[in-house]
Amino acid sequence: MGKSTTRVKQAAIDAGLDIEIITLANSARTAADAAASCECHVGQIAKSLIFEGAQSGALMLILVSGAHELDLSKAETLFGETLGRADPKRVRAETGFAIGGVAPIGHMCPMPTYMDDALMGYKTVWGAGGAPETVFEVTPQALLAATGAKLFSNV
Repeated sequence: MGKSTTRVKQAAIDAGLDIEIITLANSARTAADAAASCECHVGQIAKSLIFEGAQSGALMLILVSGAHELDLSKAETLFGETLGRADPKRVRAETGFAIGGVAPIGHMCPMPTYMDDALMGYKTVWGAGGAPETVFEVTPQALLAATGAKLFSNV
């Protein structure tokens, strides 16, 4: 288990989550790939997206259902400021995760976190385990509690 995956496992333990990080045979870099590998609906994939506030410069974690894209034109209304994609080098340096393997928990830095309310409609959801080929399954309620996320409507 790599450093990032170990950090996710420890964050889960610290949050009281009982998860198993699974290493997939193939990369789960896209929601469709992850859903196929996990044999679940694409909407059950909790994509962990890191954005940067245009005004504040602060990083923000947004958990989006794999069935959705984040509408950045609504960002100011939803998150209080316009958002832009964060630089991958900054994401790696500050969160400890490389793009494609960003997990919903286990970040090296605290940041505001938001969760697509569509994820709440599933019995379980799947998040990245800290590397592109790792995932874990959790209830959306437990993920919401573990991340301290604020729910938002992405439709």
